[in-house]
Amino acid sequence: MSDGAEEVLAALVAAGATVAVAESLTGGLLAAELVAVPGASRAFRGSVTAYATELKGSVLGVDPDLLAAKGAVDPTVAVQMAEGVRRLMAADYGVATTGVAGPDPQDGHPVGTVHLAVAGPGGVFGSSLVLSQGRATIRRRTVEAALGLLGEALRSGNSDAPEG
Repeated sequence: MSDGAEEVLAALVAAGATVAVAESLTGGLLAAELVAVPGASRAFRGSVTAYATELKGSVLGVDPDLLAAKGAVDPTVAVQMAEGVRRLMAADYGVATTGVAGPDPQDGHPVGTVHLAVAGPGGVFGSSLVLSQGRATIRRRTVEAALGLLGEALRSGNSDAPEG
């Protein structure tokens, strides 16, 4: 997962594809990383920072029953966030981050629990991580992992995309 924002954006532009992001625990950090790259507007459509759980349902279309049963920190929530932002922003790829950056556990999940998803033409890619070393490091490493997962989805380009 050595893909950075520049590499991912270049790959998107080369493919004639676009991306949108839905963020929770990263709070806009992923979008900021992408837009820091000159020319990002050629591939980056926009973002939704749905920090409050209910916004994941009302804005991104995450199943409210899933949110009620599992909370916001769940791999299926990440998938539905990615699919929702992809649809909402009419992007080829949707990327989502959700989890617990700390300082306290959330919904029974320990600090450092992270779920990522990328939804695109080749299917859905998901990843779950357990990170440590404090809130700022967890958020930064989540952004790096999300960019890596998007790079993986772009390289795959087939309908046999791994899930989970």
